[in-house]
Amino acid sequence: MERPEALVVGAGPAGLMAAEELARAGARVVVAEAKPSVARKLLMAGKSGLNLTKEEGAEAFLSAYGAAAPHLRPMLAAFGPAEVMAWAEGPGQPLFTGSSGRVFPQAMKASPLLRAWLSRLADQGVEFRTRWRWQGWAGEALRFATPEGERSLAPGVAVLALGGASWARLGSDGAWARWLAGCGVPLAPFAPSNAALSVDWSAHMARHFGAPVKPLALMAGKRRVRGEAVISARGLEGGGLYPLTPALRNGAPLTLDLVPDLDGETVADRLARPRGRLSRANHLRRALRLDPARLALLNEFARPLPDDPKALARLVKALPVLHAGLRPMDEAISTAGGVRWSGLTKGLELRALPGIFAAGEMLDWEAPTGGYLLTACLATGRWAGQAAAAHLHSAGAEGT
Repeated sequence: MERPEALVVGAGPAGLMAAEELARAGARVVVAEAKPSVARKLLMAGKSGLNLTKEEGAEAFLSAYGAAAPHLRPMLAAFGPAEVMAWAEGPGQPLFTGSSGRVFPQAMKASPLLRAWLSRLADQGVEFRTRWRWQGWAGEALRFATPEGERSLAPGVAVLALGGASWARLGSDGAWARWLAGCGVPLAPFAPSNAALSVDWSAHMARHFGAPVKPLALMAGKRRVRGEAVISARGLEGGGLYPLTPALRNGAPLTLDLVPDLDGETVADRLARPRGRLSRANHLRRALRLDPARLALLNEFARPLPDDPKALARLVKALPVLHAGLRPMDEAISTAGGVRWSGLTKGLELRALPGIFAAGEMLDWEAPTGGYLLTACLATGRWAGQAAAAHLHSAGAEGT
């Protein structure tokens, strides 16, 4: 049995940040990762442009985390958007801020940042062991399946950063929940977050697969989001939809405002104009500047369209979407659920397992896309790493 000074299980952003803080505090750190390479979900996210964080006021930023905001407040105050930007620029990764406030590396990829980060960790003496899959406990030790057979590690402290329960092929399969539940750690059930919506389209929609829907506003529950959606073969997806996942998960209906820049009265007035020899479709297109994608959605969910301009205007401004629920959890960008806050100390130590800390998507929080997810993973990893280092030093002082 090995007894490393500090162990981090999971080499995503939260785990790497925890390892960095432990190493900075002088600990000898081993990082165990189940996959053949590290940070696979981060690299996948970076393929479409790595959204690191978002430049906005502290309270507005914090509000994106909903019910978990009070718990995350100190962590994000210590390592929020400004700190994430400084951290990324430190190893020479220039950033830019888009018109929406979202912050990206100029390279628009995760790989340069990750390479610089791993190089820094190597210089700090952090040891990586890939293809090491955590299998629960062997007494007080953590048991792993490895290419060399079963191995057990009994560290001075450990940080678990094993992700949520989506994108299992990249490493986040939620399998860790059984081991923690068996130790009395309270868990909230996993649920999809930032998820696409399943829609059983009629045949005429096939020509619109892949088409963006904009301008658009989406409403569910008490939320209205101005954003973009995409019509896919399996339903609707996109950044405008994802913030509504909590409401949709709870059964709230979804409606679409196909002309968010016009009020209902203006829409009705335009539709009441004589259309002459124009077809209904061409009249809608000209009067409201509806493109083929939005016009197709209107016909899909409201056919036959009413002749009354006011009734038709109400549909254009609040089109009810008939859907089959959220896509499966493994397809979701992230998940809600995980280790409940009641099972954690303020330092993210598991109350049921002293000396074991948790970070990242393992914790019971969710946030929309737009830089919030990655920022909170980094912030909680940093927080847990610092608390684990303090615990390790406290134990060493007591031993002397």
